[in-house]
Amino acid sequence: MTTTRLEPGTAATDFTLLDQDDAAISLSDLRGTKVILYFYPAAMTPGCTTQACDFRDSISSLQAAGYTVLGVSRDSTAKLREFRERDGLTFTLLSDPDHSVHTAYGVWGEKMNYGKVIEGVIRSTFVIDEQGAITLAQYNVKATGHVARLRKALGIDG
Repeated sequence: MTTTRLEPGTAATDFTLLDQDDAAISLSDLRGTKVILYFYPAAMTPGCTTQACDFRDSISSLQAAGYTVLGVSRDSTAKLREFRERDGLTFTLLSDPDHSVHTAYGVWGEKMNYGKVIEGVIRSTFVIDEQGAITLAQYNVKATGHVARLRKALGIDG
């Protein structure tokens, strides 16, 4: 299976997904703000918890720089609600159970897992500008240290 990857300069694919509170969130509603859209395999797993907590711990500097953070997984809204409450996450988590948005962003496909090729979520992050264009596309990111590397790439301190 070949996955089409999005490149900087292309328009971010619009979508509407339910958040952890069962409210519909559309990417197009966030035009005029910068968005960090990150895809992760599963709520409450070790790597995904590390990454989410790093976003939580950096949220004030990201928001001060004008970014809205959205995390996307295939988890149910109830599991996302539990994840948000358990770890005190202060940003929106979105549910994409049929992985249609994952597919549109090229983050659903073949990957190596413990030496075997499986189909699943490729941990990835996109930065989208105020006009809805992708300015940064990072595929196969490592959970640990990712947010610090992202902040550095965006020129955001603290």
